[in-house]
Amino acid sequence: MRHAHIVAVNIGDNMRMKSTRQSGAASDSFPWVLYLLECENGTYYAGITTDLERRFAEHVFGIGARYTRANPPKRVVAVMTFPDRASASRAEAALKKLPRVEKPGFFGKQRER
Repeated sequence: MRHAHIVAVNIGDNMRMKSTRQSGAASDSFPWVLYLLECENGTYYAGITTDLERRFAEHVFGIGARYTRANPPKRVVAVMTFPDRASASRAEAALKKLPRVEKPGFFGKQRER
């Protein structure tokens, strides 16, 4: 089965959306990533993916989650990789139960810029 993905392409000062074709679904060879975004209104959004660049672009361009359509992301705060979807999903559920101030600390020293 072939899947189309939308990715952001930087053309000069403008960002454009581009569709790419890839065969097969997400493979176990790609690690699952738990990510934490800071939105423009100061809130956090957490999710999981196998392709962080693509998923962040989807959030930025308003084709990601409903929450980030209304609250566009400003930056990636932290990421953590997992070997499979199940463990990434469990970590995401645990992260979402934490108070806001504890969420970045969930990632330990793996914080992104």
